[in-house]
Amino acid sequence: MKHRIKMIGLDLDGTLLTDRKEITQRTRKAISRAIEEGVVVLAATGRPWMGVPEELREFPGMRYALTSNGARILDVQEGIVLEEHLLPQDSAKKALKICGKYDTLQEIYFDGQGYAPADKIARAERYHKNPNMREYIRKTRIPVDDIFELLEGESREPDKVQALFADMEERAAAWRELEMEPDLELVGSLGYNIEINARGVNKGTGLVNLGRLLGIQREEIMACGDGDNDTVMLREAGFGVAMGNAEEQVKEAADYITLTNEEEGVAEAIEKFVLGGGKGVC
Repeated sequence: MKHRIKMIGLDLDGTLLTDRKEITQRTRKAISRAIEEGVVVLAATGRPWMGVPEELREFPGMRYALTSNGARILDVQEGIVLEEHLLPQDSAKKALKICGKYDTLQEIYFDGQGYAPADKIARAERYHKNPNMREYIRKTRIPVDDIFELLEGESREPDKVQALFADMEERAAAWRELEMEPDLELVGSLGYNIEINARGVNKGTGLVNLGRLLGIQREEIMACGDGDNDTVMLREAGFGVAMGNAEEQVKEAADYITLTNEEEGVAEAIEKFVLGGGKGVC
């Protein structure tokens, strides 16, 4: 049976965005055409809302956003949170304490805004080898003196905690400690980071839940991704698309492997399966 795609969830880094963190003209055009045909297109990202490029936050017709790996799902047009699954403060404290034992740049997200220690942001090149990621961090994170004090001083639960590691052996050791905590959900989309959400929070569940809210069946959802935090999303969506540059486990979870993010793989997938005469996907 063929299903017409009615929703597209797009990961950002390594998927929709080029390595220079840009959206190509062809990709913009493909997204716009899909929206014009009534398809719901949204960013499905581990980034906080304020870390989503302004071009996407203001993209005509892009009404919804799934951020922080599904911790916050937004109706941008109405300015409301449709669904949130926040990290309990005690869980966030445990995560920060464990990661704080290692050489890390730690971040915490509240209400769609990322915060990070000022001294670590100043040395971002130690944690982000990619200069485009360093620029992204410096532009989008609010610097604070002490991230643990920030958490303790807040009367709200964070969306998510993240740690970027200078040493991969330390990352592996921290991961082993964190996975012993039953209330934490771990992914590592960059290879040198650990993203920490509340247990059960992931992009796949969030995308399917949004579809249900909008009257869109799972089989009518397409998801595109490349990293560890996209694996569940590609499995949960009716049609999962892995980028040509995706990690191997992401490709194994996909129904189709498109071109790389540098080769406009998202545009290729939208053109083929959404704009290709309305034939839909199996």
